Amino acid sequence: MSLERNMAQLQAYRQQQSEEQQRLKERMGKIKHKIAVISGKGGVGKSTVTVNLAAAFAVKGFNVGILDADIHGPSVPRLLGLDGQRVKYGSPGVFPVDGPLLMKVMSIDFFLPEEAPTIWRGPLKMRAIRQFLADIVWGDLDFLFIDLPPGTGDEPLSIAQLLPEMDGVVIVTMPTGLSSSVVKKAITFAERLNMPIIGVVENMSGFICPHCGWKTEIFESGGGEKMAREAGVPFLGSIPIDPKIGVDSDRGEPFIVAQKDSAAAKAFMEIVEKVSDRLKKQ
Repeated sequence: MSLERNMAQLQAYRQQQSEEQQRLKERMGKIKHKIAVISGKGGVGKSTVTVNLAAAFAVKGFNVGILDADIHGPSVPRLLGLDGQRVKYGSPGVFPVDGPLLMKVMSIDFFLPEEAPTIWRGPLKMRAIRQFLADIVWGDLDFLFIDLPPGTGDEPLSIAQLLPEMDGVVIVTMPTGLSSSVVKKAITFAERLNMPIIGVVENMSGFICPHCGWKTEIFESGGGEKMAREAGVPFLGSIPIDPKIGVDSDRGEPFIVAQKDSAAAKAFMEIVEKVSDRLKKQ
């Protein structure tokens, strides 16, 4: 009886996996472009780049979604003013939260009590990401931007394995040599997993005075561009430091909307155009 019960459980598990894989295929099949934003290092502004990249395409009239795949340190809800929001359940599944500019947003934060940490090991994190892709009713989207945590661990690996048809990754770094040397591992990670590299973005690239326009190099400049050149991948551009970006982020508003005439927003929109051009050539 024990053997028969084990065989029945195994068969049920395989059936469940098959059904989930079918749902994932159907859900993701309705999304034209799937783009991950990664970095080998924390503190480079990757989530801010993700949110504003998504917002830029939403402003252009595209249907956009954001998946916050950082299980331990989700920040997308805060960046979009969605703290305390909860998902809605219905037929045929779980629906993402409606964010600014009609963007569809999903994060582990929408399931947990406020300030509750996620104390999970690898298998649970991989399971959660699979469910984010298979069970969330994303609907028809032009773009799904996936904000991944720093490094090359469980979450990036899960996304790479579950979305082999991904359009590519945008890699975020800072100008410093230390950041570039660490982030270079993210390039190697993407290449080994056959994830197309859309390009490298250098964030916090100098401070431009809002009064006189003078640029001050806070960090050693050019590290991101040099890294991209040495790795043989496209360099998308640099985003200067602007104190208002932090203010807008804390307020939950994309800076490309709140500060559209700033040097940082203009530089970012040039990066957006290069991402669009890269996608058109694929």
